[in-house]
Amino acid sequence: MPTPTTRLGGQDVAVLGQGTWNMGDDPARRKAEIEALQSGIDLGLSLIDTAEMYGEGASERLVGEAIKGRREAAFIVSKAYPQNASRGRLPQACERSLRNLGIDCIDLYLLHWRGAVPLAETVEAMQALRQAGKIRHWGVSNLDVEDMEELLDAGGTHCATDQILYNLTRRGPEHDLLPWLEQRDIAAMAYSPVEQGRLKGHKTLASIAQRHGASDLQVALAWVLRREGVIAIPKAGSRRHVEENAAALSLTLTGDDLAELDRAFPPPGGKRALEML
Repeated sequence: MPTPTTRLGGQDVAVLGQGTWNMGDDPARRKAEIEALQSGIDLGLSLIDTAEMYGEGASERLVGEAIKGRREAAFIVSKAYPQNASRGRLPQACERSLRNLGIDCIDLYLLHWRGAVPLAETVEAMQALRQAGKIRHWGVSNLDVEDMEELLDAGGTHCATDQILYNLTRRGPEHDLLPWLEQRDIAAMAYSPVEQGRLKGHKTLASIAQRHGASDLQVALAWVLRREGVIAIPKAGSRRHVEENAAALSLTLTGDDLAELDRAFPPPGGKRALEML
């Protein structure tokens, strides 16, 4: 069964990808982590998210090893430190990431979070990388509505995504940021969609999971995936974990399920500051 997709930067991208935070750090886990990423690609979880910050390039090098011989099947996302998001430093950061990944073009390149570099300068630097063929699309991470409005005013109309912390316990973006992105056809990427595993064992999730013959974390992941235009990027360090994540794609939550989750994890009643991990 084909993996569902959503539009990002004018192309179809899998709604369920693979995160790599804290992957590539431990040599003892390297083989299993590479197998996990390759299994994900085989299952259609073709979007792989990494960053120069993750292990100071170690995660990117792990991804590069995993996609050898599979480059065309993968959609690679990496992120730049905010201090590297300037006109002079972003090209250098991009080249380092390209070398780590062993590729000549990053599919999606993001500003990891907002720093001191003016957004207008970052937009200019991203556009220059795109025109040079070093990246296909660019976007941002951890920017709230006010930042996004400033970004667009600074010429950032080619921004393809905003990668944000979004899960059952972090529902603040539903109040304003997610609708804002939807109205402008900017994809949202949800990192830590199961709150780094901390949702495991929650009694409401367990109850719903039992009704569906699923796991509690599959329910939490299916809840994120229920929303159109949202891409989830859970981390999985083993083949079995990847397969469990992929199974969440076939889990359809009922109206009663969603109402029960709303009672256990209330939606925001007003504006909340965008949270980060």
